[in-house]
Amino acid sequence: MVTLVVSTTTDPASSGPASALLSMAAWSPGPSFQGVRSFVYGGVRLLQHDKSIVVEDDLDTRWEEATNESVDNVIFLSKHTAVSNRPALTVHPIGVPHLKEGEVPPQGGRPGWAAPPDPRMGPWIRLLKKIAESRNLIPEFEVTMEGTHHGPVTSKPTMFLEIGCDHVTLLNLNAGECALVTHPICIIVGSTLEYWKREDAAQLIWEGLGLGGGTAIGEWNRETENKKVLFGIGGGHYAPRHMDIIMKANVWVGHLLSGYSLPMDDPGQLNAVSDPTSIGGTWKQSIRAAYEATEAAFPGGEIFAHLDQKSFKGWQKNAITAFLEEQKIKIGKPNDFK
Repeated sequence: MVTLVVSTTTDPASSGPASALLSMAAWSPGPSFQGVRSFVYGGVRLLQHDKSIVVEDDLDTRWEEATNESVDNVIFLSKHTAVSNRPALTVHPIGVPHLKEGEVPPQGGRPGWAAPPDPRMGPWIRLLKKIAESRNLIPEFEVTMEGTHHGPVTSKPTMFLEIGCDHVTLLNLNAGECALVTHPICIIVGSTLEYWKREDAAQLIWEGLGLGGGTAIGEWNRETENKKVLFGIGGGHYAPRHMDIIMKANVWVGHLLSGYSLPMDDPGQLNAVSDPTSIGGTWKQSIRAAYEATEAAFPGGEIFAHLDQKSFKGWQKNAITAFLEEQKIKIGKPNDFK
């Protein structure tokens, strides 16, 4: 089983950390396929290409077909830009589970789909904070997670590491700004060219995968003592109320569905709907797809939906709660994750 780390030469926030990672060990040239170059070190394969990061769907299966190696997970390196220009270090899962069939995803992916979130997300965001603190990056840098969004598609556990700043306008940017994978993580490290060339993402990969001889961090095991997984529903893009739990508890993290990933048709004055789950919109599709992907990522895990209660109107909360109960999805409060 190998880990794919994917970078593109068109993005300094991708090529910079990739170069830093290559400088940390004696990598060997690996096989090339379909315009993709590779380097090999232990169980890691660093892939480089010259396209937008989001157009390379199915790199995991394409690598397996080209090499007969089984891929365990995929890590994408990319940049992130936004209006605020505040540098940040972030991690996020990916997918576009809320889009309708026939819609064209603005940044890759497939309508109604969510990639299995990488089990490393929780442990790695906490590791990332330690790295940031050790380098005196806090409070200049914000360390946080983002909600599930964008593509491209993969079918294996993946992390997405993203270098940039505030994500408010990212969904309106061109597809080259960000990317997806199946067990996905995004890590943001800055907003300008200066920040995009930082090596923090490379250090996170180096330590997280145990490439320096240490123990790899965040590998899911059915026998692990703590099996609690947070499945976040609601809130803004940076999920502050979910983050309160993620950073304070030794909890695993699944998909985080921000409000924009839960489209609901407003029933108007009919707030006391007889069947709350009958409210239209793709919110049910989004929850179901994200939950099933989280289940696939954490076999044997105890998954709790954590609702950002204050982000919902009463009718929205009633509808979502009723649907979760109908789907037999447990609802957890903060104390349930301790």
